[in-house]
Amino acid sequence: MRIRTTVAAVSGGLVLAALAVPVAQADGGGLHKATAAERFGVSRAVMSAAADEELPVVSDVKVNGGKAIVAGWTGSKTYTVSLTASHSANIEDAYVDLWHGRDRAHVDGVFGPNEQAATCTAVSTTTSTCKLTITVDAGRYLYMNSLAGTWHVTAGAISADEAGSVYWNDLYGTHRVQRLSKLTANAAPEPVKKGKTITVTGKLTRANWETRKYAGYSTQPVKLQFRKKDSDTYTTVKTVKTNNKGDLKTTVTATVDGFFRWSFAGTSTTPAVNAAGDFIDVQ
Repeated sequence: MRIRTTVAAVSGGLVLAALAVPVAQADGGGLHKATAAERFGVSRAVMSAAADEELPVVSDVKVNGGKAIVAGWTGSKTYTVSLTASHSANIEDAYVDLWHGRDRAHVDGVFGPNEQAATCTAVSTTTSTCKLTITVDAGRYLYMNSLAGTWHVTAGAISADEAGSVYWNDLYGTHRVQRLSKLTANAAPEPVKKGKTITVTGKLTRANWETRKYAGYSTQPVKLQFRKKDSDTYTTVKTVKTNNKGDLKTTVTATVDGFFRWSFAGTSTTPAVNAAGDFIDVQ
């Protein structure tokens, strides 16, 4: 077994990366994150080896194809993570994780790869594309609402030569983890005479990871939209804010047959969502 001799410590030194699930406590009460040594088998005695040796170059790190991870209050889902890495000897293994916390000594959320090693496919003699998966189990590991928002992305790679040079960066990028949102719409009365008043109601809710249920999302701007029966395009009629329970209510004048819906643009912690259109028959 070869000895890994060179490690690139990026953004503040060789630091912690994520385990697949947060199963242990680190000093100071944070969740444990595996180091480059734990992932790639690099001896701590050689972590400060010569910095002038060739190191892998990492690029194109992707989590879920660039789309946010959206989770309800229960259930689990597996996502693909990937990166491209280059070295004159090509790449043996790679690593990607997501972690949350104010810094690496205070980690309160971790999603690391399910696999012990990445699947790396050579695209040239010096470059490989490596893939892994992470599983987000909302019912077990998304345990507080403050975990919603921006997470850090760790990226690492090790070269395929005897030196086993390692690139490691706990702060390579960021990715959003959001609370699943739901939105309803109801237009009444139906049928309605032309020129009469239509009342459109609805409710915007999102997953509460602490209470394990859906709760109203208050004081959020939501667009009321309409499309004619023979059209595929919705246009915005007005914008209404949800009340303290996430409820929506407004009135409009009946003109033609069509569909009303509510449309929420989303926030950093909660994804955009459109209600199903509710048909109104104008007579």
